[in-house]
Amino acid sequence: MKTLSRIFDRRNLLAAALGLLAFTATAQDLRIGFVNTDRIFREANLAKAAQTKLEAEFSRREKEVQGLASALKTASEKFEREAPTLPEAQRVVRQRQLVDQDQNFQRKQREFQEDLNLRKNEELQSVLERANRVIKQVAEAEKYDLVIQEAVYINPKHDITDKVLSGLNGAK
Repeated sequence: MKTLSRIFDRRNLLAAALGLLAFTATAQDLRIGFVNTDRIFREANLAKAAQTKLEAEFSRREKEVQGLASALKTASEKFEREAPTLPEAQRVVRQRQLVDQDQNFQRKQREFQEDLNLRKNEELQSVLERANRVIKQVAEAEKYDLVIQEAVYINPKHDITDKVLSGLNGAK
């Protein structure tokens, strides 16, 4: 519901801004810029550094989860091979062990994914905040009236993503 509200609010804001722009465009020249946020997240040195940091931070846990998956697969295959020859009581015990092992694996995998997503969002937010500061600097320096970060279509002549990337990659 909140997402729909945000989309509706953004659309109303965008419609109002475009209406205002259409009205003021007749009075003066309007400079519009566009920034491709996906490119910023892929190509900015800050974004690449964040990705490297996340990989280093989560590599040990990822290997642990992969190890649990491998152990579960091995135990499951072994059980399938031995199940026909096992006594009923032992078969039930092994099945319970496999279920417990699977639940543990699922829990660890879910926790890993949640933690990774949380940290990834934190890092991307940091990159976005820095990018927004650079966008504002570029817009002020080059006298843009409006800079858009999301659009269905944009004429490439309005794309200032390269300038923003240069500002991000050049700044310390």
